[in-house]
Amino acid sequence: MGVINSIEYVTIATAGNATDFGDLTNSRRSVAGLSNTTRGVFGGGVISSGTNTIDYVTIQTTGNATDFGDLTVASGRGGNSGDASRGLFHGWFNNTSGDVIDYITIANAGNATDFGNLTAAREHSGGTSGT
Repeated sequence: MGVINSIEYVTIATAGNATDFGDLTNSRRSVAGLSNTTRGVFGGGVISSGTNTIDYVTIQTTGNATDFGDLTVASGRGGNSGDASRGLFHGWFNNTSGDVIDYITIANAGNATDFGNLTAAREHSGGTSGT
């Protein structure tokens, strides 16, 4: 699979095909995503190796992503979880940092901060969230 920069969306209440939303700030694959009711945030991804890029979009308005900040490690194929205020990115393919958990405050653009560590290095980790 190649690297791409496109963002697509669907209206969940109506069955149908995806529609173009805009573009990420750079092309990559295996990006982790999370959101609240206002912002959609995309962290990490793989170009030829991992990247530390975090982008965001305003959900109510289609358009290109804007730079949010950076993850603490350049990584891809990670997982995500979050709630209305905080987002977590975790479990990367980079074996030296695959146990890292980063967090962001979704409403405030800026670099991610270390949240803690998983019990073991993981890749493609899943996540859930609370309200």
